[in-house]
Amino acid sequence: MVCACKKQEKATLHSGIHPENFDTTARPEDDFYQYACGGWMKNHPLSEEYSRFGSFDQLAEDNLQQLHTLIESLAQQKGERGSVTQKIGDLYTLGMDSARLEREGAKPLQSPLQRIADIRNLPEIGPEAARISLSASSPFLSIFGEADPRNSDLRIAWVWQSGLGIGDRDYYLENEFASLRQSYADMVAQLLALSGYSRMGRFTGKEKAMAGNILKLETRMAEAFMNKEDCRQPEKTVNLMSVKDLEQMLPKLDIPGYLNVLQLKIADSINVGMPEYFKALDNILATTDIEVLKAYLAWNLIRSASPYLSTDFHTAHFDFYGKLLSGKEEPSARWKRVVRAINGSLGEAVGQMYVKQYFPESAKERMSHMVALLQEALGERIRQTAWMSESTKEAALSKLAAFHVKIGYPDKWRDYSALQIKAKNSYWENLAATSEFETRYELAKIGKPIDKDEWLMSPQTVNAYYNPTTNEICFPAGILQPPFFDRYADDAVNYGAIGVVIGHEMTHGFDDQGCKYDEKGNLHNWWTAEDAANFGKKTQVLVDWFNQIEVQPGLHANGTFTLGENIADNGGLNIAYTALQKAKAKGEIQESMDGFTADQRFFIAYAMVWAGNIRDKEIVRRTKEDPHSLGRWRVNGTLPHITPFAEAFRLKPGDGMYLAPEKRALIW
Repeated sequence: MVCACKKQEKATLHSGIHPENFDTTARPEDDFYQYACGGWMKNHPLSEEYSRFGSFDQLAEDNLQQLHTLIESLAQQKGERGSVTQKIGDLYTLGMDSARLEREGAKPLQSPLQRIADIRNLPEIGPEAARISLSASSPFLSIFGEADPRNSDLRIAWVWQSGLGIGDRDYYLENEFASLRQSYADMVAQLLALSGYSRMGRFTGKEKAMAGNILKLETRMAEAFMNKEDCRQPEKTVNLMSVKDLEQMLPKLDIPGYLNVLQLKIADSINVGMPEYFKALDNILATTDIEVLKAYLAWNLIRSASPYLSTDFHTAHFDFYGKLLSGKEEPSARWKRVVRAINGSLGEAVGQMYVKQYFPESAKERMSHMVALLQEALGERIRQTAWMSESTKEAALSKLAAFHVKIGYPDKWRDYSALQIKAKNSYWENLAATSEFETRYELAKIGKPIDKDEWLMSPQTVNAYYNPTTNEICFPAGILQPPFFDRYADDAVNYGAIGVVIGHEMTHGFDDQGCKYDEKGNLHNWWTAEDAANFGKKTQVLVDWFNQIEVQPGLHANGTFTLGENIADNGGLNIAYTALQKAKAKGEIQESMDGFTADQRFFIAYAMVWAGNIRDKEIVRRTKEDPHSLGRWRVNGTLPHITPFAEAFRLKPGDGMYLAPEKRALIW
């Protein structure tokens, strides 16, 4: 009876292939991305509010609609005072009250800006920077809790470089971004005037000069920043020392005063990510005029608040960050901005309701089966790896067996009872309160054991992650939907989509960063010297391959910066393909459907995950800031290295997607 039901269920599954997504004028052998995704791209042109829109974004948009319905209904319920319903509902009502936002203008900023304007000497700068970091951006530096690299069971304080308003340091240092920097300074001047701070700081009419000084300050910081490639190497960012050592390194910032504002007492070591930056920062603070330092603090607060204030603030902020930096043409509708803000600040509270309404338990069960099969597949591939010694293989297998798998949603939900949302306060003041609540929640974990059941993403998030310090892989409910996971489709496409995502996250445990952590999450070398050298040679193939990809005329991909994600894509494809063959052997996959073999459907589904359109400015921004390769190159850059892909589509020398076997990267 059970077998008959399974056969009947299997017979009703569709192929998961959608002909309208194809561009059949393109040859899959030459441009697989265009062939598999060209129709989708044509049918989903970029709207004014997006700088990039792909299948990820489409699913996130669908989720946003669901969250909107959920949150709007909570706002109408007028929940009991102190309840989560009341907090979410009031925050939504405040965000949607555009008339009130216009009336208030800069008023929500006046008290904290006046406090900054009243600063009289350098020792007051550090504590005020800490105060701003609780609810807004983090000027100069950020302090957060993370696992002790020597003892992953304990959370300690980490100190990291922070405080660049444009974003990546390259924007400050490369000549090609000179006009962007000028536009940034113009926006800073405009918002300093709008906020009223220029009047408090007594430089009304001189906002442009002060904005120029802020840009000079941030440029000096950028010059001292560790570059993004080195930031990816944990051995370079693990520098354990005492708080006294940090005080001596950075005496001008008043570290005791900074920690006092955070209510943070550190009895043991603190990890200082970039000692050279902090040494340079001390000199920067000592040689910068106090009024410039104050204006920089004010700017960090204004920049964080502007999207949540009146139209003039939002427009000035959007014109730079949305239009100029990313290429967007229009901002999102207000309801979308408000829902995203609530989702970001009360994510788990919203997630608990989202899961009840939208997530079927059957999806969790089927995902668990796929994860187990992919773990088995990765284990086999490790055992068959020719370039590793037996001792290193055993260590890798032990790490794989110790993976902590999280699917759907957490078993224990957050308590938001201590958070107060007050309807009498402004929208920004309440968002700042939620940020401070969250920041203090995270800081309170420092010095305590790591809770390995805690989630780092909300259940409704369309994403997944691997965390090396807890050796965990996590797949939230939000991503367990088409095009990643289709419970009504034959699993060939599911292995190509969510299966590769699973394999991708597993491979992060063995990429150029994850491989430096052992099965317990400690930063510890478990490799032989020869195996480490072999690994370096194999990963260099991917570095060199992606470095030569020209994403725009004159702009190349950064193979070093994107190496971890490229290794994970490469490994994820190979692992998921191996799992697919296991499922085929068990009779769980139909070999031929809608004119495609199971292997072909697998690769088509993988490509469709990365379907999308993107603006030129966003290509530049993501190439500078995003450790992931662009969608087109996660397909056309990755698949030439996958031998089963070449076999499935019968590639031959001369085809655009063909790469000679001896040039392919085969790692995991």
